[in-house]
Amino acid sequence: MFNEVSLSLEIGGRQLTLKTGKIARQSNGAVMVQYGDTILLSTVNRSKNAREGIDFFPLTVDYVEKYYAAGKFPGGFNKREARPSTNATLIARLIDRPIRPMFPEGFHYDVHIVNTTLSYDGVCTPDFMGIVGSSIALTVSDIPFMGPVAGVVVGMIDGEFILNPTPEQLKVSELDLSVAGSMDAINMVEAGAKEIDEETMLKAIMFAHDNIKKLCQFQMEFQALVGKEKIEFQAPEVMPIVKNFIDQNGATKLKEAVLTTGKKAREEAVDKLEEVLFEEFVNVNFGEEEIPADVIAEFAKYYHDLMKEQVRDAILYNKHRVDGRATTEIRDLAAEVNVLPIVHGSALFTRGETQALVVATLGTKEDEQLIDGLDEEYFKKFYLHYNFPPYSVGETGRMGAPGRRELGHGSLAERALSYVMPSVEDFPYTVRLVSEITESNGSSSQASICGGSLALMHAGVPIKEHVAGIAMGLIKKNDDYVVLTDIMGLEDHLGDMDFKVAGTKVGITALQMDMKIAGISEDIMRIALKQALDARLQILDLMNNTISNTNELAPTVPRIHQMVIPKDKIAVLIGPGGKNIKGIIETTGATIDIEDDGRVSIFCKGIEILEETIKLVNGYVKDVEVGEVYLGRVVNIAKFGAFMEILPGKEGLLHVSEISLERVANVEDVLKVGDTFEVKVISTENGKISLSRKKLLQEMTAE
Repeated sequence: MFNEVSLSLEIGGRQLTLKTGKIARQSNGAVMVQYGDTILLSTVNRSKNAREGIDFFPLTVDYVEKYYAAGKFPGGFNKREARPSTNATLIARLIDRPIRPMFPEGFHYDVHIVNTTLSYDGVCTPDFMGIVGSSIALTVSDIPFMGPVAGVVVGMIDGEFILNPTPEQLKVSELDLSVAGSMDAINMVEAGAKEIDEETMLKAIMFAHDNIKKLCQFQMEFQALVGKEKIEFQAPEVMPIVKNFIDQNGATKLKEAVLTTGKKAREEAVDKLEEVLFEEFVNVNFGEEEIPADVIAEFAKYYHDLMKEQVRDAILYNKHRVDGRATTEIRDLAAEVNVLPIVHGSALFTRGETQALVVATLGTKEDEQLIDGLDEEYFKKFYLHYNFPPYSVGETGRMGAPGRRELGHGSLAERALSYVMPSVEDFPYTVRLVSEITESNGSSSQASICGGSLALMHAGVPIKEHVAGIAMGLIKKNDDYVVLTDIMGLEDHLGDMDFKVAGTKVGITALQMDMKIAGISEDIMRIALKQALDARLQILDLMNNTISNTNELAPTVPRIHQMVIPKDKIAVLIGPGGKNIKGIIETTGATIDIEDDGRVSIFCKGIEILEETIKLVNGYVKDVEVGEVYLGRVVNIAKFGAFMEILPGKEGLLHVSEISLERVANVEDVLKVGDTFEVKVISTENGKISLSRKKLLQEMTAE
């Protein structure tokens, strides 16, 4: 019934198997990718006809996590998968980035790629499998595709590179590196690292590429077995009537317009020239006749393409950037902290026309973020949220839930800073950073990293040291190329590469590279890493001049104290039905977290409340010691003395002979229930606590 074809390859010490012909047979391309016991279904489909009147490639890449794949139920009321998790969104972006540049220019068919995790063994992660699956599904389909491409993950433990490490290995790895590329070049990099130097990072990337080549060769072998014939496609030529007019009447003027200083001024100059040229074009060629819609669209497209070519040529051959900077020069920098009252920590970082206002908030265990996915649930104590409002680029727009771009930029900034965050033992606070992009003209994610580092230090978070980030660009034509430091929005839009590098003075903590061309060589990457290091050190100098030592915690920050109690005291502290712990919380208003290993974290608003809470907790968990002085309260009176509570739940006997320096005939003559005064423990024999007030009075008299 089924004509299933399969092919296997051993890579990373495990078997990778591709299968097609049995499932999702109506898709243009459908492949089951199995690695270990993790199975991913990758499908691709295209529209029957190309879209008319658009100047972009309508590609959609989805990654779908099915909870049944890991034997789990979805959370929530409906118990059904709904909106993709942040992790699923980030994986979809990871798949999209190396796939998108591999389609021919002008290919405007709708293409939809869907990757569905059907089985997950908790060992072989489906992220890089999605790149392989999407590529092979495209490769065997009839869709024009300049692949194949493949992706791998690289870890590093004890100086040794590990291919496709397991989640457990990644927990102790110094490197978490995802790389994608073709047989000839690398076109996507995503990394987090524990301050790894540039040369080691480059070696790791090239190690990844060696294995990517094997996976690409494997896909070509699979294509030879089941591949469909590709549809014919040729990018349409530019209309001569449009090309000739703009070349003759607008090329020289456009060169002047694109060199206008300032983002807004440049945009206005370029847009105004387009309006003038288009009006002349209409008068010359159409007069009062109605202009066809395709001509209008063609005019706008060719004008934009010419502008792109002129900017690129000026940079490539004349080393002339539109704002007059040298190719390795950073825009003007400014940084300050303490820009907002009340908040726990704040910083404003500005680089040229890109600006991030970053705010740090410190909280308790209750503020941790729950992460639920195919792996086991866990809580994050540090997270960063990135916001990109329309006003940051001087535009109107709808504001709503964060999109893929916001999630991706926030994740990159969070990853870069996570490697310098203190351990839970050293700093048990939950930390949230929010980056508000108030201006944007290139690399706002890297501004978020710089501002985030400043805000953390200002808030009193004892980070290891500052982290700074910078974005590199590339203009490449044939064998000629130039690497640009600190690209602005236009250079990002018109360039061939967006290569972001973040780190400390010691090494890299995060790296992200996206390409608009098929890929780059090792030599280009080496140059980009070197220029990024030079720029990073310059930014770090500014940041350290702004704030170089961790501040004291702000008065608005909740105070925290950690202590470890014996495990057998946990039940005592909690009390029957939570009576004891609830009583402490009601008395002081503190937040108290108790872990199974005996760690107790106390959060309070103010030092005095914290001290009182610690005292009450100690009352339940600390043993009474001989020689210690306690503030006791009379709870019962007998003929032979008084019973006093010296700690919650702990009572001792103050014998009549130990009440005063003078003889006491009747206890009730000198004491009553509710009296409080200090007493000294003189014995704890047989578990009975004996107290003395007389000893304290004798000591006071002796002084």
